[in-house]
Parts: sequence; C-alpha cells; structure tokens
Amino acid sequence: MVYYPFFKNTCFYVLFVQGIVILQGKSKTTMKHHSIFIALAAFALISVSACNDTGARQDARKITPIGDNLVCQPVLDTIVRLGEGAIWDYKYNRLLWIDTQGSVMIYTPDNGKNREIKLGTDVGTVVPYKKDKIIVAIRTGVYELDLKDESLTFLCDPEGGIPGNKYNDGKCDARGRLWVGTMDNNSTPNKSGLYLVEGKGKGKKMLSDVTISNGVSWSLDGKTMYYADTPTGKVSAFDFNEKKGEISNRREIITIPDGMGNPDGNTLDAEGMLWVANWEGGCVTRWNPHTGEMLCRIDVPAPNVSSVAFGGKDLDELYITTASIYMPRGSAARYPQAGKLFVVKPGVKGVKSKYFHAN
Repeated sequence: MVYYPFFKNTCFYVLFVQGIVILQGKSKTTMKHHSIFIALAAFALISVSACNDTGARQDARKITPIGDNLVCQPVLDTIVRLGEGAIWDYKYNRLLWIDTQGSVMIYTPDNGKNREIKLGTDVGTVVPYKKDKIIVAIRTGVYELDLKDESLTFLCDPEGGIPGNKYNDGKCDARGRLWVGTMDNNSTPNKSGLYLVEGKGKGKKMLSDVTISNGVSWSLDGKTMYYADTPTGKVSAFDFNEKKGEISNRREIITIPDGMGNPDGNTLDAEGMLWVANWEGGCVTRWNPHTGEMLCRIDVPAPNVSSVAFGGKDLDELYITTASIYMPRGSAARYPQAGKLFVVKPGVKGVKSKYFHAN
C-alpha cells in the first residue's frame, strides 16, 4: 500500500532521481550537501505516502455499515397508481412527488397533509424551483407549475414531440439545469433520449438510443453524473463538466443482480454512496459507486419500487415511492400497500437537492 502513493507523487519522485544524478561525478564535499537534499526528499516521499495511506483508510471508515433488517413504514394511506419522482424541497420542508398517471403531490410532514394537483396528463418528474412555483415534465414538454392557481407555463420541448414518447425522470445539476429523459409508451428500445433544459426555449439532446431514462444524480464533488437506462439493469457513470454542462466517458459501474429487478430512480447520501430504487425488485439498495459493491438492501412491501429521496429537517429520512400497477399477475393480494409512499431512517443522511434556475 506504500509503493503506489510513493510513485504517484511524481514531483517528489523526480526530485529524488535528480538528486541521485547530481551526486554522480561530484566531490565528497558536494556529495555531502546533496546527500542532505536526498535525505529530505526521501523523508517527504515517505511522509506523503503515509498520509495517502492513512487517508485511504479514513475514507473507508466513512462508509457507515447499514443492516438489512430495517423496516420501512407507510407515510400515508393514499395509494397511487405509479408513484415516482420523490425529491425533498428543503427550503420549504416538503416532499415533492408524483403519480405518473396524472398528478403532482406535495407532502408536508409538519401537518401530515398531502396536496394533490391533477394535471390530466402523464407526469414524468417534478423538481423544486420557488415557494409558489415548481417545475414539471409532462407528456408535451417541461413546464412551470404555479402552486397558487395550478396553471402551467410552457418552457420547452427539447425532444420535439416524438410520437408515442413522454418525459420521464429528471433532476437539476448544481447550476440549476434540468436533466430530464424520455421513454416510449411501450418501452420501445433505443427510441428515447436524455435532454438538458436551461430555461424557456433552451433545451438540447445529451444522449440518444435510450429506452427508459431514469435515475440522475451527481457525486459529492460534482465531477461525476450517475444515470440509469432501466432495462439495461445497470447504472452508468459519466465524467461531468459542470461549467459547460457536458458529459463524457460513459462506463458501467453497477450491475443489479438477477432477481433484484432493474434500477429506477436514485439518490446520493452524504457519504457519497448511491441509493437505488429496484423496479420489479421489491427493495431499495445502497451501492458504493466507486467499487460497484452492494452495501445493503431494504425490502419494501411492493414489487415495483420507483424512486428514493432523503428528506426531513435533518435529511435523515429516506422516502420511497412505489406503484400499484404493472405488478405480476395475481400478486395484488400479496401487496396491499403497493402504491403507497414509504419512509425509513437508514442511519445516514442525504444531501440537499438542487433547484431549477432559469438562465
């Protein structure tokens, strides 16, 4: 564990080699002075190496172990058809979520009320914006939803109305740009995409050949974007250029095991670990995005788990949405709580959500 950080610190290594070269052909007096130089360089190398090794051990200790015996509890008695898009609006202490079959929901823990705004069309995602306005992606594009009069103001439709397609999951990056994907009504392979929305009339395609766009999150340092195209059964990572709003270098980092469904929505915790909603898997899973290791599994009393979001005043509650439709034939009686909103305290905290900012 010492040799890798030793040679990784190239500047010290170069100094060390230069010192050896200088010694060749020098007098004993000169060599004495340069011997001191080499000793100091070697000491610096060893010190940095030890620090790097210690830092790695400290990073490993930052991952809190979580047992698999946690039990999630229903938040509301309300059963929706396909709950999705959970995101914590921390400025106003409320959870935004949706029923993709036509409604936006606002749950306020302080009073236990869940407001439903019926839009009469498919809803793909919701993200926080202002106290009395939020952003929604519906079948025909991305809109600003006024919470006072429930009116919609069109922002853009970057996909351009491909027949049979509709907008799906999405989130905002640190600069307030909305990354939102699409899917076909029949989940037609490679027909959809991922889009970047910067404001009114400003949208562009970032990914093509997508089937069911889902699960967008960013690493703690903002340099990596995590993304799921659900039917692939995998979570991908991209290098993320925050300044330019660009992604590159796609690679697969997580593979959902057989029998545990496919990745739907996801979110990050304060330790940089990724939480995934397992559609058709009946659970939520926590992963190390750097190693691809599954760290824990929390069972949910519904086969189709669709999204996860840390919330609460301390961001220590994990909200989980589920669906009451698309369940295996004959299984409805076994899952009477399918379609409910659930919550569990996993023992780690989340990170603050990002708000939409129109440029």
